[in-house]
Amino acid sequence: MAIIEVEGLRKVYRMGKEKIVALKSVDLTIEEGEICCLFGTSGSGKSTLLNMLAGLEKPTSGTIKVKKTRVEKLSEVELATFRQKYIGFVFQSYNLIPSLTALENVSLPLIFQGMPKAKRDKQAEAMLKAVGLNKRLHHKPKEMSGGQQQRVSIARAFVNRPTILFADEPTGNLDTHTTIEVMEMIKDMARKYNQTLIIVSHDPEIADYADRIITLIDGEIRKIEIKKENEREIIYEKQA
Repeated sequence: MAIIEVEGLRKVYRMGKEKIVALKSVDLTIEEGEICCLFGTSGSGKSTLLNMLAGLEKPTSGTIKVKKTRVEKLSEVELATFRQKYIGFVFQSYNLIPSLTALENVSLPLIFQGMPKAKRDKQAEAMLKAVGLNKRLHHKPKEMSGGQQQRVSIARAFVNRPTILFADEPTGNLDTHTTIEVMEMIKDMARKYNQTLIIVSHDPEIADYADRIITLIDGEIRKIEIKKENEREIIYEKQA
């Protein structure tokens, strides 16, 4: 069943008198429980597309349905509530609050849900243990390595069991060994909870973790591949 449906999505930025077309009439459907990679080089439009899907930016034209809700029609207050209920994020730069401990950072989304402190601390602790940080509960970000900080970020993203998880270049600041650990962790947790995972990356090795790889070039979808066992099959390709 489709969880995200996009039709005719277009985004144009204005810089003075110049118009920059970031997305050109994108049509896309993402299925519930699918692991999908928006793949492309810098400037291809992949991060812009992610921002549109997550309601972080408004499109110039086109429609975006997430769980049958037209997110581009929602107000900022409605969007905040919608994201809080259904969406989680993992960012390249971790986006942790420096003054808070790992436990406090992870429990943050649960505060906005009105969950009592004892319950949210218990849930946050369980998530931190699940990502292997049971000995780092009371450490602040500056007391942890990059890989550990990203694990905190993953725990925070999964703590309220979001329906959809967006991961924007989630391993961009990590070494190769930690990258593999983090990607296996994100993939396994998404599978365990039947969550839809949308990864943005320019790295072919990260794309290999996805069921479907959507390649963007110059703001449009040029190729769609599906992964079958250890091989990719091209199901759509548009010539330049």
